[in-house]
Amino acid sequence: MKKIIVLLTAGFTFASAQVKGDIEVPYIAFPIKMGKHFDAVQANCLTCHSFGYVLNQGQQSKAFWQEKVHKMVHAFKAPISEQDQKYIVEYLYSEYGNGKLK
Repeated sequence: MKKIIVLLTAGFTFASAQVKGDIEVPYIAFPIKMGKHFDAVQANCLTCHSFGYVLNQGQQSKAFWQEKVHKMVHAFKAPISEQDQKYIVEYLYSEYGNGKLK
């Protein structure tokens, strides 16, 4: 019983903590390469997440980028047309690819 009281007290203490003054969230400008078919990326990908998601992947193979786009469509239900999926993979591979197909 004492453990429950201690945990509840600690939880309420942290929940009621306040910060004096303004909190400033830093702006991070991601360097985006404006390549062929970037419009498909902007219309389909950047509506859900920032471009930092792409940059955090590093330079990858074409198969990697195809799998990422496939995952967004099938696992996360992104409404991306077949044609736009091809354009997105083409853009990602040409601008952020490592030159390898697999």
